[in-house]
Amino acid sequence: MNKWCHNLPSIVLITVLLTGKSLAIQPRLLEHDPAISRSVNSHYVLNIKKMKGTITLDGVIDEDDWLRADVADNFFMVTPYDTSYSEAKSEIRMTYDDDAIYLALIFFDVLDDRPRVVESLRRDFAFGTNDNFLLFLDPFNDLTTGYSFGVNAAGAMWDGTMSNGVSVDLAWDTKWEVVVKDYDDRWVAEMRIPFKSIRYKAGLDRWNINFSRLDLSINEKSSWAPVPRQFATASLAFTGTLQWDQPPPDPGVQLSVIPYVFGGASRDFEFSDETSYRTDFGMDAKIGLSSSLNLDLTYNPDFSQADVDQQITNLDRFELFFPEKRQFFLENSDLFANFGTSRIRPFFSRRIGIDAPVLAGARLSGNLGTDWRIGVMNMYTEESDVTPASNFFVATAQKQVFSRSNISAILVDRQNADAADSDGVGSYNRTGGLQFNLATQDNRWSGRAFAFKSFTDGVREGSEVAQGFDLAYTRQRIRLQLQQQYVGDTYFADAGYVPRTNFFQLEPTLTVRFYPDDSPIVYHGFQASVESFFTPDNFSLSERETSLGYFLSFHNLSQIDVVLSHNFVELQRDFDPTNSGIAFLQTGTEYNWVNVFARFRSDSRKVIRYSAAAGMGGFYNGNRTYLEADVNYRYQPYGSISMFVSYNYLDLPEPWNQNSFWLIGPKLDVTFTTNLFFTTFVQYNEQLDNLNINSRLQWRYSPVSDIFVVYTDNYFPETMATRNRAVVFKMNYWFN
Repeated sequence: MNKWCHNLPSIVLITVLLTGKSLAIQPRLLEHDPAISRSVNSHYVLNIKKMKGTITLDGVIDEDDWLRADVADNFFMVTPYDTSYSEAKSEIRMTYDDDAIYLALIFFDVLDDRPRVVESLRRDFAFGTNDNFLLFLDPFNDLTTGYSFGVNAAGAMWDGTMSNGVSVDLAWDTKWEVVVKDYDDRWVAEMRIPFKSIRYKAGLDRWNINFSRLDLSINEKSSWAPVPRQFATASLAFTGTLQWDQPPPDPGVQLSVIPYVFGGASRDFEFSDETSYRTDFGMDAKIGLSSSLNLDLTYNPDFSQADVDQQITNLDRFELFFPEKRQFFLENSDLFANFGTSRIRPFFSRRIGIDAPVLAGARLSGNLGTDWRIGVMNMYTEESDVTPASNFFVATAQKQVFSRSNISAILVDRQNADAADSDGVGSYNRTGGLQFNLATQDNRWSGRAFAFKSFTDGVREGSEVAQGFDLAYTRQRIRLQLQQQYVGDTYFADAGYVPRTNFFQLEPTLTVRFYPDDSPIVYHGFQASVESFFTPDNFSLSERETSLGYFLSFHNLSQIDVVLSHNFVELQRDFDPTNSGIAFLQTGTEYNWVNVFARFRSDSRKVIRYSAAAGMGGFYNGNRTYLEADVNYRYQPYGSISMFVSYNYLDLPEPWNQNSFWLIGPKLDVTFTTNLFFTTFVQYNEQLDNLNINSRLQWRYSPVSDIFVVYTDNYFPETMATRNRAVVFKMNYWFN
């Protein structure tokens, strides 16, 4: 605990000190002021005026404040075409009071004989399988970060934080309200978003904003400010402007306290242990130091209610990646997580607490002024059977440059609490570096360039450097991308994700799309790429994958993908192609093979939707056949039953011979109401010789306050003998 306490004053001190295609259709609103907003659509302006009365959230738009509010209508079609107004008519109104922002939403039906598509009542629903509305809000005017709020046609809520100008992280939850009312020819919603539930720059009277609607009955996605169809409607580069009649009120210092209690029982039958019981408590706290800067604190956190990872049959030579799902790490997570690439991440929050319990942590993050963002995190993990007590410290800073680009810096320190535990070797690992993130005003050019250096206790030789760049040029019909990466042989990131070292990688990619007229096909095209890996010492080729794929997307929402690839590998270390420990291919041996892969996805609007994939070809010194299917039955709007199946058959020479790996995952997802959910996920993994059952009941009895009951069970599939079993109860409540 001492190491964590030593770093805590640094956080406290910082806290104190800091206390595509252009449409000819033009809007009928205000002039563009480039000094205020850098969005290409900032001349699309919606005025928001403070309300004079009160508004009841009931789905009836009859209050005087709604009747006098400006209306955002005349939405533009984004898909399947982006050259006209939307066929589905939509109306958005906004107002506010001292405490919250209000939205009134009216969405008219186009086809009377088709029901609205709603998959379930679950929060953070799947965008592509629900008729829905989404709000994209950039209250910092940086066109990079913000918030998204949404609702489907049955009233299920959607909320997430935005980063990188387009990404939405749905694991984030906050307090807000929405009510939906059905009519014969339309559905209507009213939303209330408290100012204290979001962060924003005080004093600004203009925010960047856009609205998106998906109407699956006519397969149409539309937006208020036009977005070229090659980009997502979430792209903040194409937001319009929300013009306030006066700057929103400064919420001042905000305090939220989230205490929780949990208890559980577990037993490891495999090793004949007795049942163990655990009862404990913990607490999270959120302190809004300003309207845009937040301090998060946690003590004795428990993450047992986080969604279980979907398992994958691992036939790869490197560690698999699973995303972060724990609530504490999610707000402003892009400040810490968006460095490097998928193969070079100097910080990966799932390293914290993966093999040892977290005792306490603190995180300061948010915006300073208009162009600066900062993040400071300190977490302390207790000693476990496999790791000593450790302290994790991360500091980042980001400065916006040009219209939407930024320069970022990061420092990561993983330190053993007691250096003597490691006998002087590996007691610390530190990584630091810089990154430039490129995003032009019109989103045509995007990319990043970075360089990192690691410092590891006991490492004195080799290259402790990693660097790379990724540059993309995107138009409606063509996308060009070039990626380059290098990782030295002794570059280590204990608190990051770097599955392989000692390589130089280069990958050009070309994607071309065609948009035929008067055809059942919306678009079709091809993608070609050549990914090569070289050993840095002599620049000899160690691995190459050359692929050519063709894709088709239809008006009925079905899709077809076909990929042909050629692989060459010279192994840099011994490898078992089955990942089951049978035997190993030797370092330095070379292999060539060809694969073909095809996938079909059905119409997502149907009550039963499915996807099917198949692949076959070589695999190192043998052959591989791959089959996959995913079937989902929707019982609208109360949930779904799905089944995922994958099968890998490896035909290899002795001593591996023939190996088959089944992965079967039935899932039941029931949403009784918008606040009561039940999920059971069963996963049979032949490669791991395990059958896992995970059941979770969640009752959101108050806004962002939950009761969870989670049951997990693992069996030996052959005998159905129990390996281990656990049940956990957790209850939290959000005070603010």
